[in-house]
Amino acid sequence: MELTQFSSQISRFTPLVWTMLLGNFFVRASYYMVWPFLAVILYNKFALTATEVGVLLTGSAAFAVLLGFYTGNLADRFGRFTLLYSAVIVGILAFTALALAEQLWTFCIAVFFACMPRTLWDAPSKALLSDELSDSQDRELALHLLYFLVNVGAAIGPLFGLWAGLNGEQFSFIYTAFAYLVLLLALIVKQASAIKVERGGAQKSVPSFGAWLRILRQDTRFLWVLLATFLVYLVFGQGDSSLVQYLTRAQVPELAVLISSLIITNSLIIVIFQFPLLHMMRDWSIQSRLYCGGWILILSQLMMAFNPVSSFWGWIGAVAVLSFSEAIMFSNINIYIDRMAPSHLKASYFGAAGLCSLGFAFAPLLGGVLLDWGSGTTLFIAMAIASLKAIYLYRLAARAH
Repeated sequence: MELTQFSSQISRFTPLVWTMLLGNFFVRASYYMVWPFLAVILYNKFALTATEVGVLLTGSAAFAVLLGFYTGNLADRFGRFTLLYSAVIVGILAFTALALAEQLWTFCIAVFFACMPRTLWDAPSKALLSDELSDSQDRELALHLLYFLVNVGAAIGPLFGLWAGLNGEQFSFIYTAFAYLVLLLALIVKQASAIKVERGGAQKSVPSFGAWLRILRQDTRFLWVLLATFLVYLVFGQGDSSLVQYLTRAQVPELAVLISSLIITNSLIIVIFQFPLLHMMRDWSIQSRLYCGGWILILSQLMMAFNPVSSFWGWIGAVAVLSFSEAIMFSNINIYIDRMAPSHLKASYFGAAGLCSLGFAFAPLLGGVLLDWGSGTTLFIAMAIASLKAIYLYRLAARAH
C-alpha cells in the first residue's frame, strides 16, 4: 500500500485500537520469554515424564480452545470488556501462581489456567477492533498489524529472555503476570472511549449460546471455512512438531543448527514480507489470496516430501516457501471471518473460528502416527493432499456466498 494511504489509515486508529495491538505484542513477548522453559521446570523440579508433560499441555490447550468457542458468544451478549477483564485477571493470577507454586498439583492447576487468557482474549479483542474501526480497509490493516505484532513478540520474546538471563527459573513467570497487570491498567484507562461504540453495537438482539449453535449450523459457508482452516492449521502444525521429530529420527547432521535456522527463517520472512505481500495483493479478492497461499502451502509440502533428508539448504528453502504461505494466509483468514460475521456476532464468529486451532493440537498426534506407519515422505504428501482439500473447501465457501 502507498505510504500516504498507510499513514492516513494509521491516523484513524483509536487509542483503544493501539491498546489492543500493543497489549497483544507485550503480552505475547513476555509469554514467550518464559513459556519455552515450562517443560524444563516440569522435568527438573517435578520429575514429570515426557508423556505426562504432553498430556498436561495438550489437555490444557484443548480445553482452552473449546472454552473460546463459548466465551466468544458471551462477549457478544455481555460486552467485550467483560471477557477482556476476565482474560487479564486470569492471566495475572495464573502466571503469579506459576511463579510461586511449590506443589505439583498447584503448579498443574496454574498451567491449566495459564492456557486460558489467550483464548478469553482473542475473540473479544478482534471483535473490539472491528467495533472501533468502521472502515473495512482500516479493519483489515489492524488485523494485519495484529498478526505482525504477535509474530514479532513471539520472535523476540525468547531472545530477550536469554539476554535477560531467564534460563528456566520458575520465578520468571512473574514477568508475564506483570505484563497482564499493565494491560489491565491500560484497559481501565481506555475503556471509556469505547463505551459508546459498544453500546451502539449491542442494540441488536444477540442470541443465547443454544440459539447461536442453531445459527451456526445453518451458515454453511462459514462451516466450510472452519473446516478448511482446520486443515490449514493441521498442515502448519507439522512444522512445529513432526518436522523436528522427523529430522531428529533421521539423525540429520548439525540438527540444532538446522532447527534454529528454520525458526529464524520462518520469523524473518513473516516479519519482512507480510506488508509487501499485502501491498502486492491489495486488489485481490480475499478468496484469491487464500487460494494463492494454499497453492504455495502445497508446494512447500511437496518440497519437504522429496527433499533429501541431509540437504540443509533444501529444508531452509522448503520452510521459506511455507513461511510465505503463512504470511499470506493467517491474517487473511481473520479478515475473511470478519467479513462473514454480522456486526452483532463478531466475537461469536471469532470464537467459533478458534476451534480451528484444534488443528495445531492434533498435528503432533497425526504426524507421529504417519511417521511411525510410513515415513517423512508419507507425512508431507498427506499434508499436501490436506492442503488441496482446504483449497477445495474455500472454493465451496465462495460458491455458497
